[in-house]
Amino acid sequence: MSSESDFIKTVFGLKLRQQRQKKNWSLQDLADKTKLSKSYLNEIENGKKYPKHDKIIQLADVLNCKFDDLVSTKLDKNLAPFSEILQSDFFKEIPLELFGINKNTLINIISEAPKKVTAFINTLIEISQNYNLGKERFYFAVVRSFQELYDNHFPDIEEKAKNFAEENQLKLGRNIDIKHLEKILIDVFDYEIKSEDFEQYGTLNHLRSLYVPEKKLLLLNRLLDENQKTFILAKEIGFQVLELNPRPNTYSWLDFTSFEELLSNFYASYFAGCILIPKDELIEKTEEFFDEPDFNSQKFDDLIAHFTNSPETFYYRLTNLLSAEFGIKDLFYLCFVKKKNTDKVQILKELHLNQQQAPHGNATNEHYCRRWIAIKNLKELKENETATSAQISHYKDSGLSYLVISTSHRNPFSDGTNRSYCLGILLNSNSLKKIKFAKNDSIKSEDVGVTCETCSISDCEVRKAPPTRLEKEHFNESMKKAIAKIRKEVL
Repeated sequence: MSSESDFIKTVFGLKLRQQRQKKNWSLQDLADKTKLSKSYLNEIENGKKYPKHDKIIQLADVLNCKFDDLVSTKLDKNLAPFSEILQSDFFKEIPLELFGINKNTLINIISEAPKKVTAFINTLIEISQNYNLGKERFYFAVVRSFQELYDNHFPDIEEKAKNFAEENQLKLGRNIDIKHLEKILIDVFDYEIKSEDFEQYGTLNHLRSLYVPEKKLLLLNRLLDENQKTFILAKEIGFQVLELNPRPNTYSWLDFTSFEELLSNFYASYFAGCILIPKDELIEKTEEFFDEPDFNSQKFDDLIAHFTNSPETFYYRLTNLLSAEFGIKDLFYLCFVKKKNTDKVQILKELHLNQQQAPHGNATNEHYCRRWIAIKNLKELKENETATSAQISHYKDSGLSYLVISTSHRNPFSDGTNRSYCLGILLNSNSLKKIKFAKNDSIKSEDVGVTCETCSISDCEVRKAPPTRLEKEHFNESMKKAIAKIRKEVL
């Protein structure tokens, strides 16, 4: 809660509602009996107002409860767990308003069925503890959900980026002048920019930049390549143009103090994407590529190279526009990482538009399907610096098929860590109409699963673990059938 006063008002409102509901009275019933207006009582129950002493006495008399019980901030056992939530930063940290839920709505839900809702909240807490779901991972999941609700397309930011570029004669796209970006930050926003050897401070090469707001000083890791430096500068401009505050001061993430900070980081990154890969040109070039009769990996690499040296920036930028501009709404984006001298592959970033697509991350250390094109590409990096290819992935359990395009490359900044990016588009009448080469048999098709532990493909030559979770599900199903058979014979 924002203050002790808010907490006191909220608790009083909860108690008043409880006492009223015990008598099965409506808000109008209580208004009639106390001669207080219904709207006034509603504001009290919603924690917006706290009644004066004489009104509390009046309410206690009508409800036949003790004055002290109403004004005490101690909640009964039904609402006791909720007290901790009220006094914490829950309503501040969890951006309920992004999903159309305000504090009063949640309070109403909890007060209507406190035992069930509290049990539900406690269940979420227990799940998060069992799966090591800390605040950071939870917040990032909320950001992803927010992006997915808006199809990861924010036209107001697109417009502000375009207008800013025009006002500052900023040439967008691959030929963007990094010196021009620096000049804008220095001349327009009073920045000081320095190159820094972070390794001397023990951070090795993991810290890419540090912004010191007190001095408007931006320190850039001297190991940054041109592409990484350009993105950071464009992102810094985004923070300023969009007037984002609070904001993170480091890249990469070390810590954050609020969800607003995380959301600001996303908005600034989106702005940077608009600057680095202009919308109109990307739409035009992508349409041309989709009109090709055959998929050609070299042409796709050329398409990326036309805009950027960063496949990651290009793939992610596509997710901003495919839904809004092409009407392709069922898609996913995944970024995989594989460290040196290990066979373990992890999903670093993921995004699903319109529905939770078949390939998705898990926090249970299960083995992702080695038949995924993005993971197969990672293996090809032993000899090649970059590997791009496409695959039609058939998910046996769901019956869905996706066109998946993937590019893998060595990450020059993190020693020994390779990355693979993929974009998956659900094959349906709409996407097949938009993408001509998706119907071409030259693209290899593959039956795939999600993880080895849940996969029903019996003859998989690259399986890394037995289908333990699937076998458990089959065992439980056979037990249910046996029980049903016994019941039938007995009855």
